[in-house]
Amino acid sequence: MERAKDSFHLRETASFLAEYAALLSGCGATSIRIEKNTSRMARAFGVNFDIFIMPAHVSVSVWDKDRTEAIVAQSKTVACGINFTLNAALSRLSWEVADNHLDLSTASGLFERIRKAKPTGKWEVLILTSLANASFCRLFGGDWMAMLIVFVSTLAGYRLKQIMLEDKRDVRLTFLCASFFSAALSAGGHIFNIGATPEIAVGTSVLYLIPGVPYINSVSDMIYRHYLCAFSRFLDAVVLTACLSIGLCAGVFLLGLKWF
Repeated sequence: MERAKDSFHLRETASFLAEYAALLSGCGATSIRIEKNTSRMARAFGVNFDIFIMPAHVSVSVWDKDRTEAIVAQSKTVACGINFTLNAALSRLSWEVADNHLDLSTASGLFERIRKAKPTGKWEVLILTSLANASFCRLFGGDWMAMLIVFVSTLAGYRLKQIMLEDKRDVRLTFLCASFFSAALSAGGHIFNIGATPEIAVGTSVLYLIPGVPYINSVSDMIYRHYLCAFSRFLDAVVLTACLSIGLCAGVFLLGLKWF
């Protein structure tokens, strides 16, 4: 009876850690953070632990202190997009488990609450992204009119991105279409001679689509020898960069803008 209870505890622990790691991976955490957070909780639960992180799956091995029984659990990486709020909440959960010695049932309840929490409002993200991209325009020497053009083009392009992702469209097609839409709108300043720096408006109108987090994460994974994840994240970022570049070029060619 006692052995069956221990076996059930190991299965539940392995399942929880696998789901936790999969969600943490999906929201943009680096592999080393996933390792540290899950190891921290495993120690608090009183089990031995190992984790194997792949680009699309996470495998967790859990065994008792006597090494008489081991359980392996696997979970598919959750495709929830980059989410720093979720990332931070999951990291705080690992520290709460470790510092307060929470049991598995309490940790699972907190995890479910975090997983079901509403994301940051899409309208707030839309406005803030547009303001940030307009600030990039200013940073690269754009005048106030160019900033206004970039704000409007980012507002329209990012809203198109939100709609397409909500409709479950392919992320690569989404990046291409959003880039094309923003580039075409920002090119209006060049065509109608609005402002003194219309070319900067065109160049910075698609910066909000640059996949900076995957690039940074790929470097982190490479440093900590997670080469498969590093290569996968780098290629994903390169493909998205190519898609936004194609959209930008298509908008420029369609409206007949000169390169030089």
